[in-house]
Amino acid sequence: MPAPVAPDRLAMLQAGMARQLQGDLDGAERLFREVLARWPEDANALNLLGVIVRQRGDMAAALRFGERAVALGPNEGAFLANYGVTLAAAGQLRTAVKVLGDAVARRPGDAVTLRNLGQALADMGDPFAALIPLEHAAALDADSPEPWLALAHARRQLGDVEGACDAAETALARAAAEAPAIAAQAGFLLAALGRAPAPERAPAAYVRDLFDGFAPRFEEQLTGTLDYRAPALLAELLDAAGVARARRLRVLDLGCGTGLSGVPLAPFAARLEGLDLSPRMLAEAAKRPGLYDALHEADLLAWLPGQQGRFDLIVAADVLLYLGDLRPVLAAIAGALAPGGLAAFSVEEAEAGGAPHVLGHAMRYRHDPEATRRLAAEAGLAQRLFRRAVLRREHGADVAGVLFVFGKPG
Repeated sequence: MPAPVAPDRLAMLQAGMARQLQGDLDGAERLFREVLARWPEDANALNLLGVIVRQRGDMAAALRFGERAVALGPNEGAFLANYGVTLAAAGQLRTAVKVLGDAVARRPGDAVTLRNLGQALADMGDPFAALIPLEHAAALDADSPEPWLALAHARRQLGDVEGACDAAETALARAAAEAPAIAAQAGFLLAALGRAPAPERAPAAYVRDLFDGFAPRFEEQLTGTLDYRAPALLAELLDAAGVARARRLRVLDLGCGTGLSGVPLAPFAARLEGLDLSPRMLAEAAKRPGLYDALHEADLLAWLPGQQGRFDLIVAADVLLYLGDLRPVLAAIAGALAPGGLAAFSVEEAEAGGAPHVLGHAMRYRHDPEATRRLAAEAGLAQRLFRRAVLRREHGADVAGVLFVFGKPG
């Protein structure tokens, strides 16, 4: 506890922290709010409450509490560290880097804050600068897998395949059986770099964490920097397939994200539902008034089989890129479609005549169009339309993709 406090107040704060460590966020929050009701300027309670509301996904409240804590204790490294993480989670990366840098200056031996600083720099597009804090974090906390995994990703961004593999292998060894989610992510990175067999899909925890962290800046990044067009292109393809924009269909936006893909789908929908693995993406989607009739947080392969015949149209814009073998998801989509229903989706295009799917360095799968067509036919879906397109731009180059519309027999 950085700032000294009175004994009774300290007891309440310690009780709140104990509940927080036990996972009782409701109980911890009640205690911290009780402290603030009696001592409104208690910086410790503001800091700790900010962490809790951030964990709940309320970024606006987390920013308010964190800012007030730092204003009251501007030299407290713990306050700066937590506020910096909140700023990064809210997509305010430049400010986050400054605040986390201030926290490191006050606590240079804090491996977690060094890692958070490095990840914010990498997310900001400066993996070279990220190497310094990440390598320092890995040296300080060499037995933990987290800094090694973050270092591996930064090295991958720089194109240092050997360095990325070394760090990922270290992360995998440190994670072992005690941190299975991190082990799975390290293994997936090694597979993307060609050093391990590719799994049939990206780990769910990796996809959720990726998009949770991306949510606050998702639309600005995709529509601005990456010139992302897949949702609009799929809507145009539905027009070409003769699907009327008459608000008559039960539509599922599969992997709906922030709702960017739902906007061009709304004219087709009498009822529009969204499904996503990322709670923070769904929180952004919920901010679009009147767009979705329902939003669901779930893994698509777990959720779709329980939706037999519910939808007239299922659309997946750049969602299947995180699945290798498309057989299970195409079968699940076919099952969730009503007779006569349609499925429209995009994939990144792999070289024809090769493997049905390949995992690239960007940690996404590319799919052979002909193999995709065969798998869809096995699932009972017949191709209606097919079109090649540029899905977005990355590192100054076009990302080539394929758009499909398939139909289920009536």
